[in-house]
Amino acid sequence: MNTILAIIFCVTYAAIAFEHPIKINKSASALLGAGLLWTVFAVMSGQGSVTNEHLAETLVGTAQIVFFLMGAMTIVEVIDAHDGFHVVTSRIKTHNLATLMWLVCIVTFFLSAVLDNLTTAIVMVSLVKKLIDSRQQRLLFAGMIVIAANAGGAWSPIGDVTTTMLWIGGQITASSIIFALFIPSVVNLLVPLTIISASLQGQQVVTPINLQDEDQVHNTSDRERNIMFFLGLGVLIAVPAFKTITHLPPFMGVLLGLGLLWLVGDLLHKDKTDEEKDHLNLTSALNRIDMASIVFFIGILLAVATLEHSHILPSLANWLNETIGRQDLIVLLIGIISAIVDNVPLVAASIGMYSLEQNLPDSFLWHFLAYCAGTGGSILIIGSAAGVAAMGLERIDFVWYLKKISWLAFIGYLAGALTYIVQISIF
Repeated sequence: MNTILAIIFCVTYAAIAFEHPIKINKSASALLGAGLLWTVFAVMSGQGSVTNEHLAETLVGTAQIVFFLMGAMTIVEVIDAHDGFHVVTSRIKTHNLATLMWLVCIVTFFLSAVLDNLTTAIVMVSLVKKLIDSRQQRLLFAGMIVIAANAGGAWSPIGDVTTTMLWIGGQITASSIIFALFIPSVVNLLVPLTIISASLQGQQVVTPINLQDEDQVHNTSDRERNIMFFLGLGVLIAVPAFKTITHLPPFMGVLLGLGLLWLVGDLLHKDKTDEEKDHLNLTSALNRIDMASIVFFIGILLAVATLEHSHILPSLANWLNETIGRQDLIVLLIGIISAIVDNVPLVAASIGMYSLEQNLPDSFLWHFLAYCAGTGGSILIIGSAAGVAAMGLERIDFVWYLKKISWLAFIGYLAGALTYIVQISIF
């Protein structure tokens, strides 16, 4: 049975990794794989009641992550509908290209920690398209935005899906992950940023000629933008504190905040016509969230769970420990692999490989896994959601990124990893 399960999972994984060449959406592959894996597991194990118990247990954990992501995505969509991100991006004004690079990357780094790396990458790449006319310069900015977004998401419990999975699963706590990974994540960004900004010294920003007047773009007032932006960000920032105080799952905090945002939005637009407020309310925001990604998370988490319950993943962990021996090298390798394949199933598999009994919450393994899986995807343009988004927005060529950005991301990745190892040896 285990051989069949392993083969099905490997085929599913390959279909996800080669989504673009085979032209099959990874969500479809994940759902099909999950269905086949649980079917084979139920039939061949011959223990229907036990399988149902395993499935119910898996469903509880999966639902918590899905509800959290849906709530967070909706909040971000509401902010975007009100042009809330203009509150931040409008303050980025400089004529020096190197200075602009630093400003964009710093804003991206901190914004992705509060929102998520995918949304932040989309916002910042779109901003750069309005600020810079030269395509080659925009490509460099887009590459650095990917690195900054992934680095910023790694040290925050809500900044990256993989870190969120570890947080909801109890492997890490909010305060500890921030304290443990903030400096390594900063190093991960600073090393490539210093190198690339040095090559831009003396160059001036050339703004696109056909740039529209920003006042014509926005259909909300400054007051509305400020209220929805700061309230939405405040809700997301408050979720870790909510979990600490109430000991309730994070998705409850997000849903509570979403209800508050909905209430404020309705009060804010109560005097507008239905046509004017149609795209500003949460009903419209719910229609715009990326449900394909949500379905993908459901499928891959359910698929990986079968390998855990069939004891394949614990056996794999023992084999890695016996073969490689060093846990830091194993996790470092996982991070590099995440540049080739999706980091969500990698982290989900790692959670199944290592138990909380053997590796206590906030131990070296979980913190280092959060860093490596979160930042390792920057090494290739297809290695992270932020990279894929930037690739689509600026039509970045895979080979161009490999030549110009990958080596910078790899140096930053290793520098941050070394920083974390030195840091824990000191503290």
